[in-house]
Amino acid sequence: MTEPLPLLRRQVRPEWIDYNGHMSEAFYVLVFGYATDAMMIETGLHAGYRESTGCSLYTVESHIRYLNDVPEGAHLAVRTRMLGADAKKARFTHEMYVVEDADADAAEDATPVATTEILALHVDQNAGRTTPFPDEIRTHLTALTETAPDWAGRSIAEVPKAS
Repeated sequence: MTEPLPLLRRQVRPEWIDYNGHMSEAFYVLVFGYATDAMMIETGLHAGYRESTGCSLYTVESHIRYLNDVPEGAHLAVRTRMLGADAKKARFTHEMYVVEDADADAAEDATPVATTEILALHVDQNAGRTTPFPDEIRTHLTALTETAPDWAGRSIAEVPKAS
């Protein structure tokens, strides 16, 4: 495995706060989107790659868990874990933590405030279909692969019918 991907860092802005006084669910998705963009830059799927190849990564499935409220002004650190990649797909997670300040890392035993698991496809935008990753990018994604956290791969629980 190569070095892990760097943490994405953001601070919760006032306009991200909802009527309940904490970060609105839409902005968790926004921050996770920024983390996906950062992962793409780090793995060679950056703007230059997209311009020169017409290819990009498309999210086709995601599962978000909202685990704790996040207040205005909180400093966030998002850890990305690559869980696997094949010819045309990548599966990865983002774990969002509240940290003490803009440069702080989450403690080793810290509990995330939110997580997401994502399945993405490598798409040739000109052809309108999936296409294999270039070998060097697939190799890089594969080298980043970590063991999936316990929560990954879960689905939303069924709600029993009312009797």
